[in-house]
Amino acid sequence: MRKLFFKIHLWLSIPFGIIIAIVCISGAILVFETEILEQCYSSRYFVKEVKGEPLSPAELISSARQQLPDSIKISGLRVTSNPKRTYQVVLPGKKAAAFIDPYTGQITGIDQGQGFFMQTMRLHRWLLDTYKRDGGFSWGKSLVGWSTLILVIILISGIVIWWPRSKKALKNRLKIQTKKGAFRFWYDLHVSGGFYVTLFLLILALTGLTWSFGWYRNVFYNIFGVSTQAEAHASAPAATSGKRGSGERKGGKQTADYTLWADVLANLQNKYSRYNSITIQDGSATVSTARYGNTRGSDRYSFDPVTGTITETQLYKDLPKSAKIRGWIYSVHVGSWGGITTRILSCLVSLLGGVFAITGYYFWIKKKVKKIK
Repeated sequence: MRKLFFKIHLWLSIPFGIIIAIVCISGAILVFETEILEQCYSSRYFVKEVKGEPLSPAELISSARQQLPDSIKISGLRVTSNPKRTYQVVLPGKKAAAFIDPYTGQITGIDQGQGFFMQTMRLHRWLLDTYKRDGGFSWGKSLVGWSTLILVIILISGIVIWWPRSKKALKNRLKIQTKKGAFRFWYDLHVSGGFYVTLFLLILALTGLTWSFGWYRNVFYNIFGVSTQAEAHASAPAATSGKRGSGERKGGKQTADYTLWADVLANLQNKYSRYNSITIQDGSATVSTARYGNTRGSDRYSFDPVTGTITETQLYKDLPKSAKIRGWIYSVHVGSWGGITTRILSCLVSLLGGVFAITGYYFWIKKKVKKIK
């Protein structure tokens, strides 16, 4: 039985190991994206000096319009509770934002969402292939998906191969020798290290597969008692008021009345003694408060664009399970559910996943060379 699983482990690792290494190492890098960016571009994220009260949303957006090119559309404003941090002027595109000093209105930096970490994310999910928004076939997404599925089989076969047959063998199996040469160190890291992190790697792989295959996502959701139809319905944005606001018309289209955003912001700040951020867009506002658990969980509000009065409330705690599962999958996958401790663990586990794949090649090549000699 062990010989069979050894062949499965080896012959699946050889063709898919390099992709597994790429996905694992890129995933480890993405865990601390925010912290790395804050260290590299601290002036973007932090103000030079706290100067009294922040400017109103209308003043900030007016200042941003004067500094940003006319071709850039402003989608909203993201406010943080930390007085030492800059606000973000939300721009079209994934993660695109202009950072603005809330006390001076000065733009401190622009992130178009196409930098190093966006490319790392594309590498992690699609092997730099183009993302098909229409659901069309993507060779990169498919390769990542199948490689992750193969990783699950490799991890299970590894446990079968190296499972100790006695307590003494188990004791030795859990040790990593550091004073018996490079080969023994890497071998122990591959085998014994795998014993320590296999469960965590399986969790990362099984949650990651929900982004690769629709059929797998359906099965995964059903295990937790969530139908895909309910999930799709819950993921749809909340309906907003259809009333027209008092903002200016430009090109026949209604523009937001930013002066009302100050009332909406003050209203929400009074409701929450603690929050991570409040994002306001035309007719809607989102309050992020979660630091643990589902870190993507948020409360959503709709407001009348004419008066600024809150017209609809959608609290995260009142949502059904179907509306929470996607955020939970993400939080578990990136390790954010338990704060900095689980994020460090997620980073180390992902990094070791890449190391296991590379050391596997090392052992295989070394064995081939030895046979030739």
